[in-house]
Amino acid sequence: MSDKLSQKIVLFVLVLVMGGLVFAEQLVLDERPSGSVKWKVRSEDPEGHYRPAEGSVSGVNPPNFIWRIQDGLVWEVECSRDKSFNEIAYRAKDVEYNVHCPPRVFEPGKYSWRYRGKNASGDYTNWSQIRTFTIAEDAAEMPMPPRKELLSRIPKAHPRLFVRPENMDHLRELAKGHLKSNYDELVEKCEELLADPPPTDEPPTYPEGMQNMSEEWRKIWWGNRTYTIKALNSAATLAFTHLLGGQEKYGLEARRILMECAKWDPKGSTGYRYNDEAGMPYNYYFSRTYTFVNDLLSEKDKRICRKVMKIRGDEMYAHLYPRHLWRPYASHSNRAWHFLGEIGVAFIGEVEGADDWVWFAMNVFYNVYPVWSDNDGGWHEGMSYWSSYQSRFTWWADIMREALGVSADDKAYYSKAGYFPMYLMPPGKVGGGFGDGAARRTSSGVVPLMTVLSAQAGNGHWQWWVEQNGGPKPIEGYIGFVRGALPNVEAIPPDNLAKSRVFRGIGQAALNTNLTDASESVQVLFKSSPFGTQSHNNAANNSFLLWAYGQRLLIRSGHYDSYGSAHHAGWVWSTRSVNNITVNGIGQKKRSGDALGEIVSFKTTPAMDIVVGEAGKSYENDILDRFTRAIIFVKPELVVVYDRLEAKEPATYEYWLHAIEKIEIDGQHRIRVQSEDVVCDVDFLVPGGLGLTQTDQYDPKPRDRIKMLEWHLTAKTQEKRESIEFITLYRPHRVSEELPDEAELEQIDGGYFLKVKLSDGQFTALLPSDDEAGLEAYGLESEGKIKGWLKKGDKPVEILEVD
Repeated sequence: MSDKLSQKIVLFVLVLVMGGLVFAEQLVLDERPSGSVKWKVRSEDPEGHYRPAEGSVSGVNPPNFIWRIQDGLVWEVECSRDKSFNEIAYRAKDVEYNVHCPPRVFEPGKYSWRYRGKNASGDYTNWSQIRTFTIAEDAAEMPMPPRKELLSRIPKAHPRLFVRPENMDHLRELAKGHLKSNYDELVEKCEELLADPPPTDEPPTYPEGMQNMSEEWRKIWWGNRTYTIKALNSAATLAFTHLLGGQEKYGLEARRILMECAKWDPKGSTGYRYNDEAGMPYNYYFSRTYTFVNDLLSEKDKRICRKVMKIRGDEMYAHLYPRHLWRPYASHSNRAWHFLGEIGVAFIGEVEGADDWVWFAMNVFYNVYPVWSDNDGGWHEGMSYWSSYQSRFTWWADIMREALGVSADDKAYYSKAGYFPMYLMPPGKVGGGFGDGAARRTSSGVVPLMTVLSAQAGNGHWQWWVEQNGGPKPIEGYIGFVRGALPNVEAIPPDNLAKSRVFRGIGQAALNTNLTDASESVQVLFKSSPFGTQSHNNAANNSFLLWAYGQRLLIRSGHYDSYGSAHHAGWVWSTRSVNNITVNGIGQKKRSGDALGEIVSFKTTPAMDIVVGEAGKSYENDILDRFTRAIIFVKPELVVVYDRLEAKEPATYEYWLHAIEKIEIDGQHRIRVQSEDVVCDVDFLVPGGLGLTQTDQYDPKPRDRIKMLEWHLTAKTQEKRESIEFITLYRPHRVSEELPDEAELEQIDGGYFLKVKLSDGQFTALLPSDDEAGLEAYGLESEGKIKGWLKKGDKPVEILEVD
């Protein structure tokens, strides 16, 4: 081999090696979807939490951009009116987080967007895939101010939380005027605290060997929370009242409690990661006390407080950032982020990193919060957790408004949030629908939150609802005092509103006969959710509840004795616990975002409603190809539930119903559920030959402290079939009322013809079993759609048709 040839080979090899090194070092963008079943997002966003998703319509202007986290990179985001990117409509460089809300609004219309990362050496990744979206003409305008501008709005002096220093004189005048009674209550509370101050010894840690989630464990876990709140919220109350009235004795006692609590180990029994139920309130009540009593703290006191909150704030930030910006569905984290923001506002400019805490919290608010919601005002986790979490969020809304000049009500969700309790809980109702802790929730129990929401949003319908439930119930204490300065809202009756409503993004529909008085109303609640069965709304898709004239009739059963307990996980999360259907004894995926449901149709009229859900993808082992449940509500006396199931192989089917009292059974056509003076007569028209059983036992049982029993009926098919239809009639009424029980069902080509006699008329329907078939019977026709006719006397009242 010649030297020249050898040199060429060596050079060629070097080129290959160097080229390989360059290729190996080339930055590659990680564009995987979110990927976690537990935190999987809605079915219309199969690629994960990327926003705006391909083909989506943004209801906010500018849109929120969200992409996968990738360590060691800053980001560049581009927007164009087409996919060529020859003309850039918007560009942002050196974006710190994997989320971005532009500081200006866009022109409505169609856009494409992409992003790329850059490392510390200035090297870029490849551009991401291009996603196209549309900004709606009526999108809510909510640009996010740049970091420097936004943070500069926070007062340099104290107080900073809920009030600004320059507004204190106005509040002091109000304390002498129309808020004097509120102020007097604060003074009375402070005198009580001086006479009987809260204990400030550090609460205990869990003893070695204690079983996690046991009853003994719960006493310490929750007990440390209440102990911490009593101590530090008392200090905040004393400090705020001192600010208003100048009583030094209140301020000095607040300072004493604050400094005693500052001695607690930041990572001990009240540490955020050790027990977040104690750690979160420690952090925000400590911060409130610090900013309210700041004028009485020595420099040494301040240094101690800042050291404590540096440790505690950093611990929260390390837990939340950056993961919460990509997977924002963790339940506790969905309040922790704004508590971190509250700490940051109190300590910005005084604790290193506090500015990052505030900026992070504001990026969560603008880009990813709220998450368990839709723009219709719905909340996936249910009424109890909606009330709990949103009550706490309203604190942050108050703080944002005062300290940062940002209004939460500019968000589409918060402009509709109050309609959720209005439709699920008409005045006087007991039972908040689906979700942990919701079964015995009362409408009056939600009044404090609705009082705040109606005042903050200025919504007359919500104010009317508040007044119908006994009137406003302001939060007590210093927060209630501050909110007393909000303007009054004129109540507007819901006369112009439809009685029924769908919250499509959370897959729930509330079908009502009356929005003004629950004792005169019949209600059907239905769930088929793209959020699945995860978090605190773990009910199976295509479940329904029936409530009539002040009584719970067909219920969600079981008890929220403790999250993840044997009973909670084994029964409450099970399809067996709700009014639903299991297949070969198998139910839907438990606590999973992969149990996908969807409301595919919804129509409402004054006389009839219909909602259709699809939940075939929800079941374990993918045993079903289809589970379509249609509910036709002929107001107020008839509910028709039409189920179509298609299994991958022949199976038996178990139809579950649940009630508070023992169910009367006289064959499958004569079943009666009763609660006090209200009953519901149930008739399984098809299939025939159902085996009926009933029990008052749970499997597994709740903890011993739970004594209440409920009754569970199972109607089981006797032979295996690949496909089946259930058609079931429910007739709710008062015991004193007599309703006809006549119903005819005829199988016709492509489906069924149903005729039901009503107290003052007749309901007929064509129910297809074949989506492509044309149905015809007795002069009525439908092309593969559910179609219902309602007559009062000889006059047609409504015709309703859905796919």
